[in-house]
Amino acid sequence: MSDEADVPGRDGHRLDRIRLTGVTATGYHGVFEHERREGQTFVADVVAHLDTRRAAATDDLRHTLNYGVLAEQVVTVLAGEPADLVETVAERIAATVLAHPQVQCVDVAVHKPQAPITVPFGDVVVEVRRDRTWLPAAEPVPDDAPRWLPEGAGAPALPAAEPAPVPPTAPAEPVAPVAPGATAVLPLAAVPVPGDLDLPPAPPGPVPSDPADAWDADEVVEAELVADALDAAPDAPVEVVLAIGSNLGAAQDTLRDAVADLAAVPGLEVLDVSALARTAPVGGPEQPDFLNAVLIARTTLSPRDLLRATSEVERRHGRERLVHWGPRTLDVDIIVYGDVSAVTDDLELPHPRAHERAFVLQPWAQVQPDAVLHGLGGGPVAQLAATAPDRDGVRWLALDWLTAPVPAAQPDPGGAGDDDGVAGDPLGGAPVAWADPLGGAPTGRQDP
Repeated sequence: MSDEADVPGRDGHRLDRIRLTGVTATGYHGVFEHERREGQTFVADVVAHLDTRRAAATDDLRHTLNYGVLAEQVVTVLAGEPADLVETVAERIAATVLAHPQVQCVDVAVHKPQAPITVPFGDVVVEVRRDRTWLPAAEPVPDDAPRWLPEGAGAPALPAAEPAPVPPTAPAEPVAPVAPGATAVLPLAAVPVPGDLDLPPAPPGPVPSDPADAWDADEVVEAELVADALDAAPDAPVEVVLAIGSNLGAAQDTLRDAVADLAAVPGLEVLDVSALARTAPVGGPEQPDFLNAVLIARTTLSPRDLLRATSEVERRHGRERLVHWGPRTLDVDIIVYGDVSAVTDDLELPHPRAHERAFVLQPWAQVQPDAVLHGLGGGPVAQLAATAPDRDGVRWLALDWLTAPVPAAQPDPGGAGDDDGVAGDPLGGAPVAWADPLGGAPTGRQDP
C-alpha cells in the first residue's frame, strides 16, 4: 500500500501516517466448507492517517495511535468470527481502526495468499479506504472477542472454549469515563453504541448463482461509528473553561444572556465570570471589535454533550456560520475540559489555538491568576497572555458588566478603538477607564 493518496487534515496539510504491514493470523473466512474447517493464513496491512504533532511535542504515547494495541486488534479480527468475504474482514478492520478518535482516515489491505483459485497466482488482496465521511459498513470488533476454531467438518465455526490471552506487552485498554484531573487516554478503546446496522448473517456455503438469491447491489447499508471516551460522562464534576464572544448587535446584552443560558444548562454550573474585554478582531474580514469574557464552570456532562449544549446556546442567539472567522452574534468555545487531551473530528481539547489568543488568555488570567493551560503550547495562562501575538488588541471594560450596562460595551464599527487609554463610547456616553488585571500594558481573535 505504498501508493495511497495523501489525506488532507482540517488545515489543508497532509495528515501523517502510521503504517502497520504484514500482520498475520490464521482465519476461517471463506464461502467453502473446507475454508471454514481447515482455516488458512490471512495478512493485513493498515495505514492510519492522523496528526502526530501533539504526540511529538509531548513525547507521550497517549497522544498518538498505539500500534502495538492496533496490531492485537487486527489479529482479533483476522482470527475472529468467520466471514464469507474478504471484503467483510477489511470493513471490520477499518471500523476498528476508526474507533480510535484521533484517526481521520484508514487504508486497509487484506491478503488471502492461499485462496482456493484453480490457476497459478501470487496473492489476492482486497483494499478499502474509509474515513469519517465514508464510514465502514461494519462495526468495530471488541478487543475481548474470542478467537474461532472449527468444531467439526462441515459445521459452522464456533467460539473456542476460552479466548486467547492478550500478550503482556500489549494489554487491552478498556474505556474508562473521563475523570477530573486525569488526561484522557489516546488511543481510546471503542464503546459500541446502538445503531441501525442489524443485517442478517451471510448464508453459509458458496455464493448463490441465482441473482434473485443474492444481496441487492443497490441496497443501502448504513453503519454508525462507535462512541469514544468524549461521549462518557465523568464520575465526578469536572472543571471547564468556556470562552464567549460577540461583535454583532447588542453584544453586551447577548453575552449577559448567554451566561444565564449556560448557567441554566442541566449538568453545568457556572462558578465565575471574568471581566468583559473589548478586543480587536484577529484574522477574517474587516469587522467591528469583539466583546469577550471567560467562564469558569463545573460540569457532569460528557465533553461531547457539553459541545452540543454550547452549540444550542449559540443557535438560540442567531449564530450563523457564513464566513470563516467572520462577525457573529455569539461564539461559545470549550477551552479546556479538566485535564482531558483529545483530538477528534468534531472536538479538540484543549482548544488548539487557546495558547496564542490573548482575548481568551487575559480574561482567563483575570479570573484565575494561577491557571495553567495543559497540552501542546500550554503553560501558565498569565505568561501566555503577556506574550500572545494579539495582546495589544485587548481593551478592558468594567468588572461588573453582568449587572450594569457599560457605556463602551458597544464596539465601534472601525474596530480599532482609541489610543488614549480610554475606551470611547461611540454613542457619546462617558468614557470608561481600562482595568489591566495583569499589571502590564493592555494586551485579543475570535473563534480561538
